Amino acid sequence: MRVAIVAEHASSKFGGEAFLPLNYFRLLRARKIEAWLIVHARTQAELEALFPEERDRIYFISDTWIHKILWRCTLLLPRRVAEMTTSLLSYLYTQSLQRKILRQIVCQNHIDVVHQPIPVAPKIPSLIFNVGAPVVIGPMNGGMEYPPAFRFRESFLIKPLVSLGRKFADFCNYFLPGKSKAQTLLVSNNRTRKALPTGIFGNIIELTENGVDLSVWEPVPLALKTLNPTGINFIFVGRLVDCKAVDLLLFAFQRVVAQIEACLEIVGDGNQRQKLEALTQSLGLANQVTFTGWLSQKECATKLKHGDVLVMPSLIECGGAVVLEAMAIGLPVIATKWGGPMDYLDATCGILVEPSSKEEFISGFTNAMIKLAQSPELRLQMGFAGQQRIREHFDWERKIDRILDIYQQTCKMSKLNQRNLKSLMQVS
Repeated sequence: MRVAIVAEHASSKFGGEAFLPLNYFRLLRARKIEAWLIVHARTQAELEALFPEERDRIYFISDTWIHKILWRCTLLLPRRVAEMTTSLLSYLYTQSLQRKILRQIVCQNHIDVVHQPIPVAPKIPSLIFNVGAPVVIGPMNGGMEYPPAFRFRESFLIKPLVSLGRKFADFCNYFLPGKSKAQTLLVSNNRTRKALPTGIFGNIIELTENGVDLSVWEPVPLALKTLNPTGINFIFVGRLVDCKAVDLLLFAFQRVVAQIEACLEIVGDGNQRQKLEALTQSLGLANQVTFTGWLSQKECATKLKHGDVLVMPSLIECGGAVVLEAMAIGLPVIATKWGGPMDYLDATCGILVEPSSKEEFISGFTNAMIKLAQSPELRLQMGFAGQQRIREHFDWERKIDRILDIYQQTCKMSKLNQRNLKSLMQVS
């Protein structure tokens, strides 16, 4: 099997979906699979440090003046609007440059299959078609909106702009038919399947977007875990942006500390940090809440090992890899019953809180935190169940097993289609 992976970024520092192509390339090469990677040069220093012996297998697209102009425009727009406009244009321009290199790599190295793992958004068009090898796209994950009770958190101007952006993306998919011509499309769930652009002809397979690298998120032996006798340590990990709803978590936590001894550590950074720090002060939580800032993967893993419960109040979370990472270490999880966490959690390893209204949501998080704080045995029980669930369903090694099966299936289907096409041409 010879595989070419195409992605805008592959990085452990960028976070989010940039982890996905990095892990595919890393684990395929660890298994001695012939693989190549084509990415933007923004991550060149990191990748060359991570893979010093693989430099001849990684191709980089350098920034141009077009990239720089689009980036400056992106900074002026709301995040969701930028994703569907200037960021989309920058991505498509990068991919147009990648496509030229990809066609050469496919020809020179006799590539069997091309894999485009990101972007995970289902409506984003792709230029990866007619490249000389069958294409696999995904796993994709998207089609998300705020829960109905929280649509007020989004500006009334954002909603029509996002809707317009999605229509523009559908229009682009007609003229840039990478997804309609892909041999295989991977989707994380039925919600994402419904969000795919029209005119899809390839084989659609469900496969969870995220996985867990157990060499980083090493399971804690819970039988030896010392339960904190002086209180409980809650931890949040993620970007400090509005959709993560950390403000609502702080309101819930204020009610928690009124009843029990607890602390909350907030790991991450973002444009809401100053507001959240000010809110913490106004709620009288300065002694119980710590803002740690951005941490590397290994540093986050260490933080989670010293925590008791992960809290994830995000209102728009297509995936939520940190949920899986906390489960791998052995932490129970309290998360929003909306989007990605619903694909990962069940009642054995966490608590999902209904986002039915602002007050009920805050109360739901309060009650869940107090419940787990008052029951160390339940925390350990959920921790064991979470670790077992990760081993069975979300270990990256098992995911690579599955993706190799999908590559093989894609190649067989492509060859069969080519034979059928030749037969039809001969008959005609």
